[in-house]
Amino acid sequence: MHSLSTQVLIVGAGPAGLATAIGLAERGVDFVIVDALDEAQNTSRAAVIHAATLDSLRALSLSDRLVAQGIEVPRFRIRERDAVLFDASFAGLPTPTPFALMIPQDETERIFIDRLAELGHVVRRPVRLTRFGASAARVRATCEGEDGAVTIDARYIVGADGEKSTVRAGAGIAFPGDTYGSFLLADVRMDWPIERQEVSLFFAQAGTVVVAPLSRERYRVVAQLADAPPAPALADVQRLMDARGPRSGVRVREVLWGSRFQVHHKLADRLHQGPVLLVGDAAHVHSPAGGQGMNLGLRDAVALSGALHAALRDGTENLLEAYASERRLAAARVLAMTDRLTRVATLSGPAARWVRNRLIAAASAVPAVKRAVARRLAGYG
Repeated sequence: MHSLSTQVLIVGAGPAGLATAIGLAERGVDFVIVDALDEAQNTSRAAVIHAATLDSLRALSLSDRLVAQGIEVPRFRIRERDAVLFDASFAGLPTPTPFALMIPQDETERIFIDRLAELGHVVRRPVRLTRFGASAARVRATCEGEDGAVTIDARYIVGADGEKSTVRAGAGIAFPGDTYGSFLLADVRMDWPIERQEVSLFFAQAGTVVVAPLSRERYRVVAQLADAPPAPALADVQRLMDARGPRSGVRVREVLWGSRFQVHHKLADRLHQGPVLLVGDAAHVHSPAGGQGMNLGLRDAVALSGALHAALRDGTENLLEAYASERRLAAARVLAMTDRLTRVATLSGPAARWVRNRLIAAASAVPAVKRAVARRLAGYG
């Protein structure tokens, strides 16, 4: 077994872990980032980066690179099949990037990995954290890689290792919450009767579906579906669109990738405990309603990298405590918002759905409400 020493050990190289690493590298902080996978995943999963997140990432020289590769979508609409119930525009947001940026997560991660390489760092993989011990001022972690076991001594350990976080579990931090059920996710090519400047949320008697444009003439389809197949086929997505999308003009031509996933609603009791910090899905998971998940984690990462730099420079925990309380509050607000959106979107009774649709249509006639919804979705809340 060999060993090494560093200031910060980051466990997990998804978007939140990579962004934390880039923030530390920009500030000259010594760190090691490890990931259990052989290589970065090539499936798209999260697909939207909102304006407030792009604002945060600008300091890491990432925003322009992301915008150059993604699709700028300035409009969000709620539809009842063919009728528009609510129309929100991002065009008036106080930002240089007044839009939702549609970019698959694998492309986002590649941009981040390239930026990290420019700064002289790489992800060590496949390296799996197996256990760690923490005192008030130090962490000793044991990891397993292709070359055997390695011991890493660090001042801080960052859990960026997702919903089933080994770091969070090792620290004994509770992660209470509920499960919404299964969702279908697919990236497809299809004939689509709506302009590619819009993310659409459809209400229908059969349930809801979200459709968003991606680059290379692709579309992201997400729907809550109790019996979602593990690997959706073309016929599965076509049947879904026929039941929930526009009444005509939709022909699914190719399913590029698809999956079934469970959606949970969970928030860690703490994001900071001694030398342990949590970020991204290790700290919070929630419904995909509003496309907030990766965005919340990326804004966590930008805040955490700054707080870690200050803590190491000044020898105080104040900014880490502030990070933990402020980002946990931000997560609680997002969880509350996405929970409301999910419950409203999945009402089952016809009378309740009728009232919901009429109220949403009435709200769409109030400009202040439309502006508030756009700001909240974009991350300015």
